[in-house]
Amino acid sequence: MSILKSLKLTAASPANASAREHGFRAKLLRYLEEQKALAEAEIAGTPFHATKKVTKILEGGQRARVDAPRTVRKGWFTDASGKMFFQLRYGSKPLEFAKGMNAVAVENFAEVPGIIGSIIEAINAGELDPQLTSAIAERKANFKPKAKKAGA
Repeated sequence: MSILKSLKLTAASPANASAREHGFRAKLLRYLEEQKALAEAEIAGTPFHATKKVTKILEGGQRARVDAPRTVRKGWFTDASGKMFFQLRYGSKPLEFAKGMNAVAVENFAEVPGIIGSIIEAINAGELDPQLTSAIAERKANFKPKAKKAGA
């Protein structure tokens, strides 16, 4: 008996992992995991260090990829009356969780990691997909295609 005949063969195609919505969802989940780690570090009173890969020129003129520190913007803020809120942002604009609602009220700072965890679950369940799709379309509308050169 052939080895291939002993296997259960089928026709399948992988999901399009490079789809715009999937990529944006993954980017948003990475951002939320970072916000959760930042909040947990602030609650514990420990410093939070985020890094990015940069290319630096070493003494011999060689280029090397190294980690460099980067700043992380907090997703929570306090308004003028002293109430705390957590907000998701796409670029400079906040994402709406529901029509006209773009933030989650936070009673105590210790609740922030739990709130972020709930938002992560909602994103994984696909509850924010319409908002993500509209944010992508809105952002895409701001960019104009490059003009083609005359005579080319």
